[in-house]
Amino acid sequence: MAKIGFIGTGIMGKPMAQNLQKAGHTLFFSEHFDKAPADLLGDNGVALANPKEVAQEAEFIIVMVPDTPQVDDVLFRKDGIAEGVGAGKVVIDMSSISPTATKVFAEKIKATGAAYLDAPVSGGEVGAKAATLSIMVGGCPNAFERALPLFQAMGKNITRVGANGDGQTAKVANQIIVALNIQAVAEALLFAAKNGADPAKVREALMGGFAGSKILEVHGERMIKGTFDPGFRISLHQKDLNLALSGARELGLNLPNTANAQQVFSTCAALGGSNWDHSGLIKGLEHMSNFSIREE
Repeated sequence: MAKIGFIGTGIMGKPMAQNLQKAGHTLFFSEHFDKAPADLLGDNGVALANPKEVAQEAEFIIVMVPDTPQVDDVLFRKDGIAEGVGAGKVVIDMSSISPTATKVFAEKIKATGAAYLDAPVSGGEVGAKAATLSIMVGGCPNAFERALPLFQAMGKNITRVGANGDGQTAKVANQIIVALNIQAVAEALLFAAKNGADPAKVREALMGGFAGSKILEVHGERMIKGTFDPGFRISLHQKDLNLALSGARELGLNLPNTANAQQVFSTCAALGGSNWDHSGLIKGLEHMSNFSIREE
């Protein structure tokens, strides 16, 4: 059983940490930002003052925070992870952040003698709780093999994509696909309801055909019921699409549908929906159409 540092116990991070504890691992938590959740502490959960202390105690240090600046902070702040790592340790960033910044972070951590993996996840809160996350990993094969038992405690579809940064690139690609699928489901249900069909029955009919998908199953139901508690916040999906669009500019690519989905998310944010689940994208379309698929 491993000693694991875990920094970031939010909507996704907390159930991921719980699954590592269920697998028998001992976790160390930093309280530099917030107190560690009380139900994670005990025989296999220890609270420490800062990321440096966590890194000194643990063999593996997992980071699961919202965005690139937060990863930069916990890695390289005074009393940060970089001050506590060295040879034999593995830093694993499971956040969804910039692939370009990831490559810089990896080189700085590797200069300490430690290994670095970028390992963002997909599957949302449901997948985090069920330990069925898809995990996309960038980094050297040896570090990946060492960390594989940890990934297997949190997920099912685990792929080493390539070198550092490639895991984050795969996650950005994932978020493009998810956003466009959410928009497709929202537009289809809006079209059906405006034509007088029951959107719940339309969803049921489509589930068995080629249009069936996890998005239609999970987020289609949320759209119909109007349950937009996150889940995965619109603000975070906007962050991921910003990574896609800024990366596309660097590469000289045009991603028109990604840009359009981002504009609909921006409409939701303007309506006060930054903290809605990303299935709430439908509310932006409803606002623009002056029509709701629900009785509101």
